Amino acid sequence: MRSVLGRKAPESPCSDPRCPFHGNLSVRGGVLEGIVVSDKRSKTVTVEIPRVHRVEKYERFEKRTSRIHAHNPPCISARAGERVKIAECRRLSKTKAFVVIGKEGG
Repeated sequence: MRSVLGRKAPESPCSDPRCPFHGNLSVRGGVLEGIVVSDKRSKTVTVEIPRVHRVEKYERFEKRTSRIHAHNPPCISARAGERVKIAECRRLSKTKAFVVIGKEGG
């Protein structure tokens, strides 16, 4: 067990080789925070990240969201509606390049 980006490993062990705590997946790059909107796929969650975009022409701001697919290790097992932190890692599949590193609560 090891810590990742200052986070302690979850108490529940897992044997997933793509787990950043119990496996051999290294994380680097960006860390994002968002809300899980879907957990229907096996070991994958869809995280929605809100952001604010400036429209120069009208000198106003608009809300936008990005949806990112992230690997969900069994030791964390995030569910829909939970706020999570995801970290960038190597490409795991065609659409996944992030992994869940922790839950932030309700």
